[in-house]
This record gives sequence, C-alpha cells and structure tokens, in this order.
Amino acid sequence: MNKNKKMPKVILLSAAIGAATLGISVQAYADQYLDAANKWIAEEFDKSTLSKEEQLKELQWFTKAAEPFRGMTINVASETIATHEYESKVLTKAFEEITGIKVNHDLIQEGDVVEKLQTQMQSDRNIYDAYINDSDLIGTHFRYGKVVPISDMIDGDGKDYTLPTLDLQDFIGLSFTTGPDGKIYQLPDQQFANLYWFRADWFAREDLKKQFKETYGYELGVPKNWSAYEDIADFFTNKVKNVDGQRVYGHMDYGKKDPSLGWRFTDAWFSMAGEGDKGRPNGLPVDEWGIRVDGCRPVGSSVSRGGATNGPAAVYATTKYVDWLRQYAPPEAQGMTFSEAGPVPAQGNIAQQIFWYTAFTSSMTQPGLPVVNEDGTPKWRMAPSPKGPYWEEGMKLGYQDAGSWTFLNSTPDKQRLAAWLYAQFTVAKTVSLKKTLVGLTPIRESDINSDVMTQEAPKLGGLVEFYRSPARVQWSPTGTNVPDYPKLAQLWWQYIAEAASGEKTPQEALDGLAEAQDKVMQRLERAGVQGECGPKLNEPRDPQYWLSQPGSPKAKLANEKPQGETIAYEELLKSWQAVNKVAGSN
Repeated sequence: MNKNKKMPKVILLSAAIGAATLGISVQAYADQYLDAANKWIAEEFDKSTLSKEEQLKELQWFTKAAEPFRGMTINVASETIATHEYESKVLTKAFEEITGIKVNHDLIQEGDVVEKLQTQMQSDRNIYDAYINDSDLIGTHFRYGKVVPISDMIDGDGKDYTLPTLDLQDFIGLSFTTGPDGKIYQLPDQQFANLYWFRADWFAREDLKKQFKETYGYELGVPKNWSAYEDIADFFTNKVKNVDGQRVYGHMDYGKKDPSLGWRFTDAWFSMAGEGDKGRPNGLPVDEWGIRVDGCRPVGSSVSRGGATNGPAAVYATTKYVDWLRQYAPPEAQGMTFSEAGPVPAQGNIAQQIFWYTAFTSSMTQPGLPVVNEDGTPKWRMAPSPKGPYWEEGMKLGYQDAGSWTFLNSTPDKQRLAAWLYAQFTVAKTVSLKKTLVGLTPIRESDINSDVMTQEAPKLGGLVEFYRSPARVQWSPTGTNVPDYPKLAQLWWQYIAEAASGEKTPQEALDGLAEAQDKVMQRLERAGVQGECGPKLNEPRDPQYWLSQPGSPKAKLANEKPQGETIAYEELLKSWQAVNKVAGSN
C-alpha cells in the first residue's frame, strides 16, 4: 500500500446531505438506486444462478458500499474481446446507475495493456486505476511487489468493500492467479482455452470416412495424437481437396512476423508437444516455456542450463508448426497475423485447426455463416487438443487465457477501492451468467453447471461439455516460472519468425531464443530487483548431462510419429460424462 495516500474520512450521511442540497428527498435519492437495480435485473440480468431476491440484495450491497465513492470517475483498461466490450458498453452503465460511480473502461490491444501496465509498474505513476490483464504475468507480479494482492486487499483496507457473495472458491481459474506464497494476486474476469476445432459434418460423411480408412488404416475422428492430426491435415488438403465444389484445407494457422506469433508459442504450444515436466497448472521444475526453476528461482532456459526451450521436444513442436503451415494451410496463412487468421475457419473451407481459441465461439455461431446450420446449431465441434509424442500423463496439455483484474500499489487508495467495487460487479453472480452467455468466457463453476448453460450447450459446439469435463484442468495460463513476462514474451515472436520464414532452422531459431531468455534473466539476477525468487542461473554444462536426467529436457525420441489414433466425438463425450458421474458419487 502507498502509505502517503490515506483514505479521507467519510461522512456516512454525505449521500443524504448531497441529496438535500439538490432539493431531493433522502428517500427519493435512495429510491433512484433501488429503481435502477430492479430495472437492470428485469431488463438485462434476467439470467442468473441467483434468485431475483438474491440479485436485488447483492446490488443493494453495491449501492451501500459505493457511498464513500459516489460521484467519482475511475479509469480501467482491458484488451478488446467480446466479453470486455460488454463490460465497457453495458456493465459500466449499469454500475454507474446502481452506485453513482462513473467508469471509463478503455478497450485497447493486448500488447498495449501490457505496455501500460509495465510503464505504471516502472514509473509508479498512476495510468489506470485497474487493469484486466492476463494471469500470464503472475510470475512477474509476485516477484516485483508492485501489485496489491487481492487476498491482502480483502483482509485489509478492502474488507468493508468486498462483496459478501463474491465466493472466491466458485472461480475456476483461481489457481492461475495464486502465487507460490499462497496469495491471490489477481481476480479472474474471463477465461478461454485453445482447443482442437473440426468440421463435425465432414467427419461424419460416410464417403470421407471410407476414403480415410482405406488410406490411413484407421477411423476418421477426433485426433488423440499429433500423428493423427497430421494424417487428417494431409487427407483433406491433398487427398480430398474439394468438398461440395470448394477447395478445402486440413489445417489453419498464421506465420507473419508480428507480436501475435509470440503468443502462438508462449500460449503453450510446446506443452502440447510434451516439452515440459509433469505438474499442474504448470510443469515443475521445467515449465512450458522451457524455463527451469530451483524452488522459486529460475535457473535457465537453455538445455545447457537444465532448461528445455531449445530441447528436442521444442524443436519437434516448432518443426511441425512450420511444416504444417507450409504444407496443409491456405497459402495466404503464412502472411497472416492472429487477428487476420482467426475468422478464416468460419468461412467454411477449413477441416480442422489444432490451435483454436474458444474466444472465437461467439463469432462462429452467427446465423448465416457457412459453418452454422439453419437451426442455429454449429456444423463444427471443439474437443481436447491432440497430444505430441513427448507428452506424458500428468502434464498440462494446452493454454487457457485468464484475463484477470489487477491492482497496482501506485494507484491512489480511494481510486483503487472504487475500482475494486467495479471489478467485483463485473464478476458478481448477479451479472456473471449473462456475461458468460454474451462472451462465452466462463469464470464460475456455478454458471457452467447451470440449467441455462445446459440449454445453450447444443449451440456452442462442445464448449459447455469441455468446461464441465475433468479434462479442463489440463489447460492453464503461463505460470510462475516466468520471472518477467513483458521482457521475455517480446523475444519469442522475433526468433520464431526466423523459423517461420525459413531464415533459420527450428533448432537455430530456438538456440537463439534460449540464449536471449537466459541473457534477460542474467540481467534480472544482476539487478537483484526480484528478491529471493529472482533468477540465479545454473552454469552451462554439456547438454547431454541434462538430457540424460529424468523429466525435462527430454532426449530426442527415435520415433516422433507413432501410429495415429482417433476417437469418435460421441465416445469422447461419453467418457467425460462417465468420469463426472463417478466424481459426483464420491
């Protein structure tokens, strides 16, 4: 906390005095907020896991808690996705009418969010009163001491401003925002995973099933491993070629030298191949970035230091990325960025995509799209990602974005606490289910298991089934091994682009990346700004020493393409349901 910015004393009757000054009765002043609460419950928050009475009680709490901050304006920032657009356009208005606090919720690019956050952390100058930024920065936040942990705020000066029905244990992503010290540093606001996406209508066609079986010797279905994914990509791109008169491709990706190319990899591509160690939410001691830790100290990312960023599994994953992009995706994909490539599967000529974000679900279910049936149900489905040959049971399998409310200690206390109220409003049970239906980025277990989501499930292509499944825990954001996300993340796209363009081999590109990461961590070590959990790099030694040890980094496999394996989508769903029934009976 900033000790120099104490909260001013609050006169509890200030609201009534203000009302009297304006010639408004105290009762009318109170009724204004009550009427607003009733209106928003009836007109907007009509779907909730709470009863109408419980919703009204929750909103009345916000009205009362906001009294010391009434008339204030707060400024917050988030990236631009459908969920945050809803918050910026709808929830800010509701919050102001119910509390009297005005919110400017700026929507900016994800990279700009990180840049603003980083600038405020470095300068201690308040830019925004709160941020919704990815929990990928958890390793940064718990080391630098620039963040006011949510758990500290709840126990400290935010105690009287913490929603009694917040129900932290209902948040499915709380482990992602918790540091090694056990403190909750951020509050999840939205979540989405990167999963496997495929055209279920094409996979169900008897003629295509027969052709695939005759060609590859096993059934066309959801790929369980990368070998099957590669076979299916080859099948649609080079064997089928056309479906209903349209040129089709068996894979979609992007390859332009752009910051989004870095996310393509740091968002757990190596973990899908099996590069890291066992352990959830992230591998220990080596995570999906290839960074090894000793306790909480990062000790290296190069194989020579015990890391795995340039190890055989990472090289395999990068090689497959490059080969599949060139051989099985539309030619124009190589020159696309993340935002340009995202809408392509909805155009109807892509058979499958191994790296597909569920944040696109809402845009893939719009009426009239080539991938949507006339009754509004999707022609596509999502499923768990296939596993690479280095993957072992107990490892994470992919990435889950957890955009989370983050508060910095450089923000004046009164501004921070007012923003804390708004943050809680955006995730409160009164509004969270409706927000989930709009953006399809669920954060609460109660919302996921609601009857409303059961009714919506047929239109969402497997989203509800995935989030209700036991497989969900295998997807997680960047973890605490990464000591400075902004500094390290910006390295990835520059080095990966060298492999994507063919300028360097995957091994050469990753050697450069690993060395660059180690240099950044060496600078952090010398600066000593991260305390006892800051980097302390291992001395380099013969890579073979580390490759011969158990776990990651893993030695190169003699056979990186085992037999392809698939499963029927219906069988996959049945297996999840069976596990859930067993879990429910315990």
